[in-house]
Amino acid sequence: MPSQPIVDFDTLDLSRPAFGMDEVRKFCKQRGRFEMLDGVLLFAPEQSLCIGFKDVRADDWWATDHIPGRPIFPGALQCEAAAQLSTFDYLKRRPDAAHVFLGFAGLDSVRFRGMVAPPSRLVIATRAIKSRSSMFIYEAQGFVGRQMVFEGQILGTVV
Repeated sequence: MPSQPIVDFDTLDLSRPAFGMDEVRKFCKQRGRFEMLDGVLLFAPEQSLCIGFKDVRADDWWATDHIPGRPIFPGALQCEAAAQLSTFDYLKRRPDAAHVFLGFAGLDSVRFRGMVAPPSRLVIATRAIKSRSSMFIYEAQGFVGRQMVFEGQILGTVV
């Protein structure tokens, strides 16, 4: 059974990003094929909540090979997108940590609950559970439309 959504879609405007790629790139160092965020819809540090999105396209680099004739956005890349959004939130809330590099430390309790196929917008919601100077844990959920397609915990660490 999926968890309760941490995002209220009735109050979220999916058409108006709060931050575009220029702002995302200030905090997330991945480039090119490994940029898994296309924007941030909501940055709410008072709620420890951050919501972003990835537009999944038929011409994405993975689409011809995963799976030929039936492209499915890989679950590992969904988790990477959630990790990048968690990194964005962690660093944007901590100006004192601008000099640190965060690495992916692990995943807990990840479940995939639906397929993500192009064309679609994967909306990712993260909420900080633990945030320290050397590590973080975020609850993460992904949605296509209002259907939860994945959930789990993202662990990050200062490298």
